[in-house]
Amino acid sequence: VDRLVDLKLGRSIKAYKNISVNEPIFTGHFPDIPVFPGVLIIEAMAQAAGILGFKTMDKKPQDGSIYYFVGSDDVRFKRPVVPGDRLMLEASILSEKRGIWKFQCKASVDGELASSGTILCADRKV
Repeated sequence: VDRLVDLKLGRSIKAYKNISVNEPIFTGHFPDIPVFPGVLIIEAMAQAAGILGFKTMDKKPQDGSIYYFVGSDDVRFKRPVVPGDRLMLEASILSEKRGIWKFQCKASVDGELASSGTILCADRKV
């Protein structure tokens, strides 16, 4: 995540990641046809969800708490993400039970859905 755009504690977050041609992943994914890997789109959605959850709990790393990305469900990819794109990230809290948080997430480029899915995060003591 490069920048936070909007944060509604206990509800939702909007953020973005700029996709730069200088990212090392593009040397091999794919040569001559750079495409941002789907697993990194999932990671970006998880980072946005993680920020929302951690801020909602009003915790800090020095409090002895860490927020892990523990799973994803129903993730789909609808369009490629390429250098020069701004990947807009949105996450909303679906539920929280015994420290496991569930978020509905989506990533889009210029208003067009690139990916969506459910992200799971866990709050744990260090």
